[in-house]
Amino acid sequence: MKFLVETSARHVHVTKEDLATLFGEGYELTWKKDLSQPGQFACEERVTVVGPKKELKGVSILGPCRKATQVELSQTDARSIGVAAPVRESGDLAGSAPCKLIGPKGEVEISEGVIVAKRHIHATVAEAKELGVTNGEIVSVKLDTDGRSLVFGDVVVRVSDSYALAMHIDTDESNAAGCGREQYGEIVR
Repeated sequence: MKFLVETSARHVHVTKEDLATLFGEGYELTWKKDLSQPGQFACEERVTVVGPKKELKGVSILGPCRKATQVELSQTDARSIGVAAPVRESGDLAGSAPCKLIGPKGEVEISEGVIVAKRHIHATVAEAKELGVTNGEIVSVKLDTDGRSLVFGDVVVRVSDSYALAMHIDTDESNAAGCGREQYGEIVR
């Protein structure tokens, strides 16, 4: 069974409190486009992510607001700004890297929250059953591309009926595999 493999570029998730500091009191995120996962959307708003070495301007915010501010970068991005970001699942922020975020109305220093997202597959309960996998299982996924096919190991499966079937990789991983705009993968055993 093949499934869509999406490239997740650098982005930021913010709390309502940090959104207010960055964009002004009472500010609401502006929907730009829906993402593949139900209820998730790209926003018009962008911030600057600042590390000890340099900054990344124009980093997209994804909505809706979350309970913790989180910055997801590729390893290349993290190293370029001088941040030692650990590979983690989304939301696993304890002890992760710090940075500063700059918006049009203010700045936020986060003491932790910068991660390199662990590659993962979102699946509903029925899709996981069809794939023969369970929540939290670690699998390998083969991507057939033109001249750069490879197998990604250490892919975590995340199962919930609030998900839509898709695998997420970052830009470094996508470039390594030579992924196109519409890329599919399959679990290999």
